[in-house]
Amino acid sequence: MTTAMSLYEKHAELLEKAVAALHTRDYFTPYPEHPKAYPAEDNEAGRNWFASSMNHEFTELDIDADNWVSEEVSPYFQTGIGVSYPQVDLDTLIANANTARSWKNVAVKERAALLMESLECVVKRYFDIAYATMHTTGQSFMMAFQASGPHANDRALEAIAMGYHEINRFPSKVNWVKPMGKFDLSLHKTWKAQPRGIGLVIGCSTFPTWNTVPGMYASLITGNPVIVKPHPKAVLPIAIVIAELRKVLKAHNIDPNVIQLAVDTTKDPVTKKLAEHKDVTLIDYTGGNAFGDYIESLDKITFTEKAGVNGVIIDSPKDIKSVAQNIAFSASLYSGQMCTAPQNVYVPEGGVETAEGHVSYDDVVAHIAKGVEGLVNHPKMGAGTLGGIQNDNTIKRISDGGSFGGDLVLDGQEISNPEFENARLFTPRVVATDYNNSSSFGEGCFGPIIFIVKTKDRNHSLELAANMAATKGALTCLAYCTDEDMMSQIEETMNAAFTPVSFNFGGAAFVNQHAAFSDFHVTGGNPAGNASFTNPEYVNKRFVWVGNRFAK
Repeated sequence: MTTAMSLYEKHAELLEKAVAALHTRDYFTPYPEHPKAYPAEDNEAGRNWFASSMNHEFTELDIDADNWVSEEVSPYFQTGIGVSYPQVDLDTLIANANTARSWKNVAVKERAALLMESLECVVKRYFDIAYATMHTTGQSFMMAFQASGPHANDRALEAIAMGYHEINRFPSKVNWVKPMGKFDLSLHKTWKAQPRGIGLVIGCSTFPTWNTVPGMYASLITGNPVIVKPHPKAVLPIAIVIAELRKVLKAHNIDPNVIQLAVDTTKDPVTKKLAEHKDVTLIDYTGGNAFGDYIESLDKITFTEKAGVNGVIIDSPKDIKSVAQNIAFSASLYSGQMCTAPQNVYVPEGGVETAEGHVSYDDVVAHIAKGVEGLVNHPKMGAGTLGGIQNDNTIKRISDGGSFGGDLVLDGQEISNPEFENARLFTPRVVATDYNNSSSFGEGCFGPIIFIVKTKDRNHSLELAANMAATKGALTCLAYCTDEDMMSQIEETMNAAFTPVSFNFGGAAFVNQHAAFSDFHVTGGNPAGNASFTNPEYVNKRFVWVGNRFAK
């Protein structure tokens, strides 16, 4: 059996590369994102594994339980997948976590090694996780593979590296000497990075691993036991990750209850009870604004990613066709069920100047609508880009929403998926509206909806985008501008609203992309959330430095 220290020797080189990448902010990943980078037989094996898991108990957690729950429904099959999970009562979860607080006594090198070993085990389950994600969230296979596999592992490794680096920032001991004239005052000083306590990670239904593993691994590397409470509609992907981590811990004589899965149902939720429990100190949350606001109101250390209203400023693009195509793709990807999806497109009423000449507001609208139609009706790209609609509320919003008080330029349509005849797919709804009609575009509308907002002029477009970010939150802003002075103004104004800007994206660059080790996901500065993974604060708030002094 390998020891934790031998695991450190195994993973030390990668860990140091990951720490270095945190500082360079350049492209870095040890996990190739394309399925073809992995053995060809793994794809079929993953598909078969998922099929064989349906309508069975998920026993990999090695937990005895009297009650097993199941609530996941495939957006592609429109039937329950039938996987059930052991339901552990709240008191037992908390008691187990308190017992597992001995995790803090494991040296940070060894913690890092064990956690990185779990990521290596997860790599072998990428295709299992991909099909599990696909059939719980509605993501296309490619997105499910990339986001829940390699990209999630990137974010987990990033959190491990940041925590490891920050805990090692200061020495653990020193002989301290203060000259006093006739004598020296000598003390022996020691410091400990003391974990805060029990961490609770509340997952979302749309990205069950990518949004969960940063907080999970950030708390674990800093010595805190963790309880993961996934959305009842998307449990299986993160259950696989947790199972692999528990196996690694158990194999190295570490209490596997360092990490636990807490499952519930929509009719009998347990999230509030867990969040309010006195022994829970840290909470990571991804989801809607209302519950996120409640989480932030608790007397806890919280890290939230909520929703916002992401804007697109069309000011002076090179050409309108490529702009429209990029917006169409960014808004259509996974049917807009992404916190980074653009919603409001701001266009001056007088139109915009391009390298190819003047383009009126109406023509901009027409180009965007055409871009959406061309994408969603593409026989090879349409269904794969849209994926499936997971939530019934999203379906209701886009099917009953009418024009939202504006002019309905392009209605959302249900389209077919050639591979899954029961798949639930809807194309984006495109609405032209006026800046006076803030009741239509002034709130986040999660799902495939694009508002093209007619503004007074370029400065008014920026004003609206910045105000929306400051008051409603925004994770990103997309700007098309070739005027350097205006670009600087957009950058300064949006950054002051704590919102990053993506300029002139086209081709393979789209606003939904957030790369680990380079992009901070959520700035933590506006109402879209108070966390930013992964920066130093994201891990430093999970432990405190405690010093001791010994007289010689």
